[in-house]
Amino acid sequence: MSIHKLPALKIGDLEINPPIIQGGMGVRVSRAELAAAVANQGAAGVIASVGLGKYEEAPASKFVKVNEDELRAQIRKARELTNGVIGVNAMVALSNYEKLVRTSAEEGIDLIISGAGLPLELPKYTLGTDVKLVPIVSSGRALKVISKKWKKNYDRFPDAVVVEGSKAGGHLGFNPDDIINNRIPSLEQIVVEVVDAAKEIGVDIPVIAAGGIYSGEDIARFLKLGASGVQMATRFVCTHECDVHDKFKQAYINAKEGDITIIKSPVGLPGRVINSEFVQRIKKGETIPFKCQYQCLKSCNPKTAPYCIAKVLANASEGNVDEAFVFAGSNAYRCNKIVSVKELIDELVAETVESLSGEE
Repeated sequence: MSIHKLPALKIGDLEINPPIIQGGMGVRVSRAELAAAVANQGAAGVIASVGLGKYEEAPASKFVKVNEDELRAQIRKARELTNGVIGVNAMVALSNYEKLVRTSAEEGIDLIISGAGLPLELPKYTLGTDVKLVPIVSSGRALKVISKKWKKNYDRFPDAVVVEGSKAGGHLGFNPDDIINNRIPSLEQIVVEVVDAAKEIGVDIPVIAAGGIYSGEDIARFLKLGASGVQMATRFVCTHECDVHDKFKQAYINAKEGDITIIKSPVGLPGRVINSEFVQRIKKGETIPFKCQYQCLKSCNPKTAPYCIAKVLANASEGNVDEAFVFAGSNAYRCNKIVSVKELIDELVAETVESLSGEE
């Protein structure tokens, strides 16, 4: 097979080749080590900003500061480890969203990827910087709404857009019944819809497909549908460089296809997780009383929430998987070994090249 370069993903003056963005995974799953390792291979590494600091050990008054300081530390650590493209994922639903975005911009991050709500005010927090802004959407309509708002209020458009389908891991922006009963349009359909919406808007907005993308064959399929690149998270959990505890990675390795399941998160969204005894307890309605000092998610009502999602996810990242669930994409069960980031990306590139070459 003749080796040739894949088309680069160009976001403004950033060039990402191979055209892969490593998805942001919280809490404390994708941090500096993973992001830098990915960036060193030419792809884009992403630090998930949610819950980075050990805020659960700090007083409520320090919640924002603890997370801000750790985000700065992680960005600086990643910069020491790479000259490549580094991004931050910031969730609109976080109560400290604005602070995390402003901190990322101050630290000179290359791009901010923002979902879990429409990031309608994202440009306001990065004024005067060159950070690239990339919203996450699940429809062409959402891209149009964001673009109209940004143009009117900030005289700019998104630098790129991530299109996330229903097969992603973690919290999902869809109705739980629709996911369980398979009533969501396929990622292929949504990508085509968003590509068309970007053309209607009339400016160059690269479209990045995300959610359930596992192989180079998948990457090639979305490139042929008009996407400029892909975002992948699940595959990067099972790498040596992933910052999360080994027990979290082992949950992926041990998982069977039937173990990937949907739960209703206490913040009102469905979440895709790996089944476990803890998940079964939650599904049966067990509650875990807790005292909330910070309300990290805007949509969480600590008085009625059956358990603290932040504590559960922090437990998972630290390896206390008996008192937690592990977020995972729909293909997590296909991971069967831990590899280096370089091995993974080399494999994905070879598969993508082969798939594209086979149909030329």
